[in-house]
Order: sequence, then C-alpha cells, then structure tokens
Amino acid sequence: MVRNGPSIKLLSRLRTLPPAPRTPSFAPTRPFNAPRHFSRASFPGTADRVYNTRPCIDSFLKPPRTLASYNWVRPVSTHPLPKRRSRLFRFTYRLFAYAGGFILITGGLVVAFFLYDASTYREDLSYTDIPVSENALEPRRGGPKNLPIAEVLVDDDDCPENSRQKHKPKLVILGSGWGSVAILKTLNPEDYHVTVVSPVNYFLFTPMLPSATVGTLELRSLVEPIRLIVSRAKGHFLKAEAVDVELSEKLLEVAQTNAQGEECHFYLPYDKLVLGVGATTNPHGVKGLENCHFLKDIEDARLIRNKVMQNLEQACMPTTSDEERRRLLSFVVSGGGPTGVEFAAELFDMLNEDLGRSFPKILRNEISVHVIQSRGHILNTYDEALSKFAEARFAHDQVEVLTNSRVKEVQKDKILFSQKDENGETVTKELPMGFCLWSTGVAQTELCKRIANKIEVQTNKHALETDTHLRLNGAPLGSVYAIGDCSTVQNNVADHLVHFLRSMAWEKGKDPEKMEITFPEWRDVAQRVKKRFPQASDHLRRLDKLFEQYDKDQNGTLAFGELHELLLQIDSKLTSLPATAQRAHQQGQYLGRKLNKLAQAAPGMTANEVDYGDLDEAVYKAFEYHHLGSLAYIGNSAVFDFNGLSFSGGLMAVYLWRSVYFAQSVSLRTRILLAMDWSKRALFGRDMMNY
Repeated sequence: MVRNGPSIKLLSRLRTLPPAPRTPSFAPTRPFNAPRHFSRASFPGTADRVYNTRPCIDSFLKPPRTLASYNWVRPVSTHPLPKRRSRLFRFTYRLFAYAGGFILITGGLVVAFFLYDASTYREDLSYTDIPVSENALEPRRGGPKNLPIAEVLVDDDDCPENSRQKHKPKLVILGSGWGSVAILKTLNPEDYHVTVVSPVNYFLFTPMLPSATVGTLELRSLVEPIRLIVSRAKGHFLKAEAVDVELSEKLLEVAQTNAQGEECHFYLPYDKLVLGVGATTNPHGVKGLENCHFLKDIEDARLIRNKVMQNLEQACMPTTSDEERRRLLSFVVSGGGPTGVEFAAELFDMLNEDLGRSFPKILRNEISVHVIQSRGHILNTYDEALSKFAEARFAHDQVEVLTNSRVKEVQKDKILFSQKDENGETVTKELPMGFCLWSTGVAQTELCKRIANKIEVQTNKHALETDTHLRLNGAPLGSVYAIGDCSTVQNNVADHLVHFLRSMAWEKGKDPEKMEITFPEWRDVAQRVKKRFPQASDHLRRLDKLFEQYDKDQNGTLAFGELHELLLQIDSKLTSLPATAQRAHQQGQYLGRKLNKLAQAAPGMTANEVDYGDLDEAVYKAFEYHHLGSLAYIGNSAVFDFNGLSFSGGLMAVYLWRSVYFAQSVSLRTRILLAMDWSKRALFGRDMMNY
C-alpha cells in the first residue's frame, strides 16, 4: 500500500462519512460477499489518480450490524424532573393502599359468605310422599321373649340406594366410639345393610375430655353427630341401648324409652354383630363411690365443671368458715393414669391462671390438688424417666402425689386411704376433700356380663375374650365380633399346639402328641404361630436359640412336652392390649377391611356352596396391633413415649401434643372448633361459669 498524502486524506473522508440509514432488518438484502461498485464521480478530484481503496472496501463488506449492537440514545425531555416524595408520604401512601386492598378482599369474602349463608335457607316444602313398608310400622313378633322384630326399618325405602341395600347382609354395630366410627369409615357402603345402635347420638373425642372439664375446650368441640358419619356409610341409626343377645337365633334385644317414659323392648336381627360398647369404671370394691365423679362421657365433663364452679362460689361466701373453705378447695384425683394426670394438670392450670381474674385471691392460696396412685409412680405404663418428669412437674406446681396408696372408702367430706410409711408398714390416713375424681381402670358393662354368662368359655371378669380375628370366643363362628375396651385378644399360643402339629402328624401318620419335630419343622411351626398370633412375632426372632434352649436332651429334636413348654414361655411374655383409643381405632379399621373382603368373596362362596369352615382366616390375616406411642399433658408441659423414644418438654411439647390430637380429630368441623377454643383461651381466658 502506498501511503501518500491524498490517499490518507481519501481514507479519512471515507471513514468520516455518516452511515447510510438502514432499515432494521435481520435479513441482509444481498449476500455479504457480493462485489460493490464505485464510480469515480463519487469522489471528485480523484479521476486522474489511482488509489488503493481496499481497506475502505473491506469496511463496506462487513456484515450489517443488528439492532442490539446499536447504542440507542434516549431523548432527554425538556420537562423538569418530578420532585422526590418524603418517606412519610410514601409510607402513608403504601399503608392506605395495603389497607384498601385488605378491606376490599375481606369485604368480598364477607359478602360471599353471606351469599352462601342465604343459599342455605329453604322456604319451599321439602317433604314428599315416601313409601314405608308395613313391616316397619307393624313388625311381627317372635323370638324367645315374643318381642317385635325390626326386620325392616322406617327409612329402608327413603331412596333407591336404601331400597337396594335392604336385602344385603345385616351388619349391626353397637356403640358410637372409636372402633365403631373406624368401621363406618372403612366399610364399603354397598356391601351391607348397616345399623348402628347407641344410647348417645354423637362420637366423643375422648383424649381431650379432661380439657373440657375446666373450660379450656367447649363441649361441642369434642363431639361429632354420629348420624352424619352413619349417613356417609349409607347406614341407619337407632338411639337405643342393647340389653341382651340371642346368639343361636341371631337376635339383638334393644331397649328404648317411648314418649310416655316407658321402656320398650324389641329385637333387631343381624347376620354379623360388632360389639363396641366400651367399658365402665372399675370400682375395685371401694365403698362410697356415689360421692365421686367419673370421666367417661360428655355428661360427666359437664357435671365436673359445674361441681368445681359450685365449690369455688361457695368458698367465696362470708358464712363459709376457714376449715370448710379449705375442704371445698381440696380436689382429689384417685388414679395416676393418663386420664387422672391430665385432669389434675388441667384443673391446676385453670386455678392458677384464671381464678385470680374474677375470684378473691385468698382462694388461690388455699387451693390444694392431690393425686392418689396405688403404684410407685404415676404414668407407670410410660417410660420411667417420663414418670419422674411428671412427678417433678407436679412437685413444682405444688400438686401432691401420694404413691403406694390405696383408697379404702370415700365419704361425703373426706377420703380414707392406706399408705406405706418409710418402714414399710401400712398406715391409714384421711384427706378432707370437696371434690373427688375416680379414674382407676375399666370394668365390664352389663351387656358384656350377660353375654359372658351365656358362654362357658368366657372366664375373664374384666373383658370379653376374642381370638386373633376379633371373633367372640364361644359364639357361632364368624357371627359376633368384639372390639375396643369391652374386649381382650386371647393369646393362648400353647393351647393351639395340637392345631399347629396336626398337618405334620397327618403327613407322617403319627399322633401329634407323640411326634418329635426337627429344626426345619420347628421353623414351619413358628411361621404358623406368627400367622395366627402376630403379637408373638417379636418373641420368635431367634428360632435357633429357642430350639437349642428347649432341646434339653440335645438329640436335635423337640418333643411335644418341650415344645409345649416353649410356647408356654411365649404366652407368659404376651401382654393384653392397652385399653386406649388407638387400639380401638386400629381394630375398627382392621374389621372394616376384613368385612369388605368377606363381601367380595361371598358370591364365589355361594356359587361353590361354601358356607362352613374358617372363612375369616381364609380371606384375611389375623389382627396385629401396632403401638404408635403414648402422650400426656401435665400442666403447660407434655410427655411423649414413642416405641422407646421418650420426649418431654414445656410449651413446645404442648404445641406438639395439641398438633397430634388436632390431626386425629374426626372432621374439619371439630378441627376448626378446637383451633377457635385454643385461641379464645389465649385471648380471653377460660369461661368461669356453670353450664
């Protein structure tokens, strides 16, 4: 390249030429490598000279620039910039904006609620002509006592669904507790004609019942209408009381009170009967229990609340002496189980937190709460560390715990009890009291006692015995089941030894009581034991050690006597299931699933004419209880025992305790009411008044 003066001048002119206006387009009008043509007329004064214009041409051959490569310049407005507002103005503006939005949204929700509420009222007449069977209005008489037999109910023809179920197998459920509700929620509504018989028309959330005795929770927050639950299962409900069962004729005797106050009895036929009537409080032979209160039902909670408030009001009277005031303000709880401990904790919280707001402060100084426990610790079924934590918490709250004590008599104004002193001698003491709660275990109801007296094999005085399929022992096989507190599962593994060995003996042609089994055969026997008695599975983990331990003659086999001794040892380690809500709930779910399986298998059995044998075992496994843990409230604190994992704490544990029961509540309605009651207690305190 020749770098002379005119050439440099030409290049500088080319570079300083303004760029030609381009239309913003991403597609070039011609290829990049197309030649460009220049005329000499475009550059005046250069006609007689030859220039090297390659650098200039190369610059024109570059690809066009895109829109994003330009540096766009925003034109500056001639208007003055807006003035910056003060912080107070911005804060006020945003406050009113947010408040206005909140008011608009809230107002919209309120209007929507009132529109929904208006849609729930009905002015048109909702009744129509309903066909009712004559057998429902005038049932025929029969049975051992010649009573009316309710073969058809008045609502069997209310709708086509009820009419279709009228001829299905009749399933009668006694009680409206945890087990019965679990069955109704698990059962397939199309398989059975379901009838629930209960003296109360509600389901009670029993774990929170102590909170209702002092106003922490309202009574209505713990109950759910049982008819709503029954209607979801397309069943029927009778508010009556079962008094007897005719097992051979499959008739349930039911009693109810008519409009004249007279008691009327009738029979209710069944194909399958479920006993879920619960239990009563165990008196333990103590005299004077008419002077005590119990805590089993919602009416008991109402009576306790009124009695506590009555004592507080009487203690404020000017005519009440100091001695009488201290007696009225002495509250005694007999029983150191979860119910007794939680009631004592709730009672102390109410007296400590809410009493001073509206009652004379002298009452707080003279109040005393006592817990009488027959064992060495309260909450003795929990981990020992949790029991000691509960005792330490009660000692901090000045709640007296009297361990190793037994109540002998309850009088109107005092309690007589025996207690071991430091020397181990039994000493009789008395304790003045104005209120006593009796919470010491469970006992059979009158119906369960009548049933047990009819069956020879029912020898348990505390509960009805069932097998592992929850069938009532001694009743016709597969017709009567028992769940919940009224029953106990019989774990007699050793008594079924001949049953376990029968098939092996038949294959070898030997007598089951004279045969000897080897280790492989022992493993087969253990599998059969686990299948029939699932609770024994934990004690049959190391089969080799058990075989070696009970093979006393070391001949490599187990004789009938040695095997019987082994199973007896397992029997002694099996404990009865706890009388808790979670046990009844699990049994109800299990029984509901099994009834569904039986209904599904019924058509095939009918077609093959199979109506005998152990149908329950053929279609479903035996019941196995899974303990999910225990928890208890002990006064602004809570303790948890989950399969050996123990936990205790203050308010955080209380919130966890509430969350567990909140999640277990039976419906959305009760959950909302529980949350409202806890919030109301925090904002306004407990309601200190009678009901």
